Amino acid sequence: MTNAFAHLDTTRRVVKRAQYEAFEFKLCDGGIRVRNCSHAEPAKHEYNVTVDDGIPVACECPADAKYSSACKHRVAVAIRPLLLDAVATQAVADGGTVVSDGDTAESDECDCADLSDGFPCWECYRTGKRTLPE
Repeated sequence: MTNAFAHLDTTRRVVKRAQYEAFEFKLCDGGIRVRNCSHAEPAKHEYNVTVDDGIPVACECPADAKYSSACKHRVAVAIRPLLLDAVATQAVADGGTVVSDGDTAESDECDCADLSDGFPCWECYRTGKRTLPE
């Protein structure tokens, strides 16, 4: 799984705002529509964030066009991996392709080895590769 946030160049201020502002998210064609409900008129603060290969690469907002670093909407999407998973799933439903677990080699790059008592890491548990110990 790619860490989308690691691919973004942004500022500490933008990261904080992406964490605390009241965003709502909706899947849309090729990305996610982000609404900022922190404003008195949230409908006037909606922007489409384009996601390409699991990375929020562009936003329609004025800040993304004006500054060279990622806007708060792109960061808000990047720090929420479940949103990025949903976009990937939507792309498959719209005619993309998905690689099944049987087509890829088992990856040893998970956190299970670092955990005690046979507990799986979140990703292995979430995807069903491992279960909780009895």
